[in-house]
Amino acid sequence: MANFKYKGRDKFSRPVTGQIIAETKDLAAKNLADMGWIPISIIETYDLGIEGILKHFRRVELKELSTFTRQLHSMQKAGLPLLSSLEALAEQAKNKYFKIIIEEISRDIRGGLSFSSSLKNHSRIFNGIYIAMIKAAETSGNLAGILERLSALLEQEIDTKSRIKTATQYPLLAFFVLSIAFLIVITFVIPRFAVIYSQFNTLLPLPTRILISLSISIKKFWYLFILLVAAVVFGLKGFINSKIGRPVFDNFKLKVPVLGPLISLLIMARFSRIIAILMESGVPILEALDLTANTSGNIIISRAILHIKESVNQGRGMSEPMKVSNLFPIAVVQMVAVGEQTGRMGELLVSAADYYDRETSYIIKNLTTYIEPVLIFVLGVMVLIMALAIFLPMWNLIKLFKPA
Repeated sequence: MANFKYKGRDKFSRPVTGQIIAETKDLAAKNLADMGWIPISIIETYDLGIEGILKHFRRVELKELSTFTRQLHSMQKAGLPLLSSLEALAEQAKNKYFKIIIEEISRDIRGGLSFSSSLKNHSRIFNGIYIAMIKAAETSGNLAGILERLSALLEQEIDTKSRIKTATQYPLLAFFVLSIAFLIVITFVIPRFAVIYSQFNTLLPLPTRILISLSISIKKFWYLFILLVAAVVFGLKGFINSKIGRPVFDNFKLKVPVLGPLISLLIMARFSRIIAILMESGVPILEALDLTANTSGNIIISRAILHIKESVNQGRGMSEPMKVSNLFPIAVVQMVAVGEQTGRMGELLVSAADYYDRETSYIIKNLTTYIEPVLIFVLGVMVLIMALAIFLPMWNLIKLFKPA
């Protein structure tokens, strides 16, 4: 995302100036046009000061956004004006960055912008789905109802992330402790044994020679190891973000054992629930599919959704391309097919999302059970290597000093 400074005129031909965040200059112009403004000049700005650098590290947590949405829904349900609600929420906000954002949204609305248009200026916080639903709420006049659906969607995502975090804490902690233990043995234990073994004129076993060489290398060229790790990390990151690497990596994520099915189910559950909520909120199906494709987080799934969109646009429906993609279970494809025939698409997509959620819950619940054997195997291999490296020379020395 880049920051652009703009000058233009509003629908009453009054001059307007300000800043807008967008991915490109063309998207900034489009966002301004969507607000009903005529852009005259758009210039990308670069803030190289401390404040500008800190902006890139400021974040609004999903939990904070969920709380904001839930509170705004309560205020709208109680009949409070939107501006008064936003001003009250700005005063209550503990996150100073989010407080500034809410205040800017209030100023934009006071200046004549719609709520959805003002949210477009802060697309780092409010994604396309959020903005589209608020826009649909403005059209239907049911802002409180849409905010309630948004709250439920955000709370569902927070709950899923929390369950995954809880399930992966133990494996990650075990891996971290294992790595630290290995480094301690290589750095402090192996060198002491190396000094002892060097006093005897005998060939050391291969595992011992490997670990001693590794220990010496790490001590002498530790900076090269750091540079190598950094190069591998940045190299992989660059490859993953490239046009060639992204499909390869996203496909790998879907194929990897245990985690692949989990990722697939999570994306599909989100896809089904978001499509259902967007359709029930009054967002056109083509726009809903476009939004879910852009926010799926996986290019393989995104391409499948865009193929579904193309099929819908040509009047062929959703069920056939879903079946061809081999990404959707037969049960879900049949639900969508029935929904197309009966006109109960939203209701059946919610059922599909519930199906995915049940499957996801089962995998997350047993995630530690699936990972434990892998951890035990890795731990066993590392302990075996270290034990052989340390104790094999001792057995050889015993044989050497054993009387004939």
